[in-house]
Amino acid sequence: MAPTKKCPECNSSKLIYDETQGEIICGDCGLLIEENMVDTSHELRSFDKSTKQSRGGAPASLQKFDKGLTTNVGEISDIYKLDSTQQTRKYLRLKKWQERVSTSIERNLRLAMSELRRVASFLDLPSVVRDESARIYNFVLQRGLVRGRSMESVIAACIYAACRSYNIPRTLDEISNASEVERKEIGRTYRFIIRKIKLKVTPSSPKDYISRFSSTLHLSSGTQNEALKILQKAEISELTSGRGPAGIAAAALYVAALVNDEKKTQREVADVAGITEVTIRNRYKELLERLDLEDKIKIKENEKKKKLNNSKI
Repeated sequence: MAPTKKCPECNSSKLIYDETQGEIICGDCGLLIEENMVDTSHELRSFDKSTKQSRGGAPASLQKFDKGLTTNVGEISDIYKLDSTQQTRKYLRLKKWQERVSTSIERNLRLAMSELRRVASFLDLPSVVRDESARIYNFVLQRGLVRGRSMESVIAACIYAACRSYNIPRTLDEISNASEVERKEIGRTYRFIIRKIKLKVTPSSPKDYISRFSSTLHLSSGTQNEALKILQKAEISELTSGRGPAGIAAAALYVAALVNDEKKTQREVADVAGITEVTIRNRYKELLERLDLEDKIKIKENEKKKKLNNSKI
């Protein structure tokens, strides 16, 4: 049950949450709105030395195949500490049968969630994106959409879909390098998944890539703001439609670096964006021609030449 946001008596939103008593009290009229609330947080108290602090268990997580709720028979080292040989053999058989009776979905999830955590760790994705990736994969697996496709390609496609859902800028090339699956295969599986489960994903914007690219290239905040202004003009001129967002963002950063006298080579920018130098040059020429940025760059170059001549004098 979600906590009440307003007091039913005085309609005040000034509510006091008393975690120790498990109560919600109105701060204006003093009405007791809710009591005997369940504390779902982790228990950290230890009443004696024999009581383990972790008996409450870890929170449920979608990143684990069983959501972290499965109880195992025991560790091998603990089983061999039993007094009688008969008891040891008994628990070893139980442990073996526990592994055997698992369903195909459970076995698939065990391998898939391990691969998901590996790829997400390589891409340095936040926990909310990892949970969303796991949720999408569970949804796809329950509907039998994984059949005929490799587990790695489906995991990569689910991660890409989660990144797109949360506007986390990750290109197909980056996910391909992390998962060791071909870019075309990831794209094909991604389109199949979003069509089947009817997942609504907003198109990625070039602005989402600016902060990450500029941070990797060690560009100043002024260059970053200049690149955002260039992208805003490019959107008005319809230069961003039908073109890869990473390429447009990289070209805008390259132009902004030239304007602010923070020159970066096309090779450096292309490596960070995961595209080719040809793409950078093509987008760079389009921005210069359509946005009339050539004069701005020439003015900066002339100012630099004047400074050099003055320093020589």
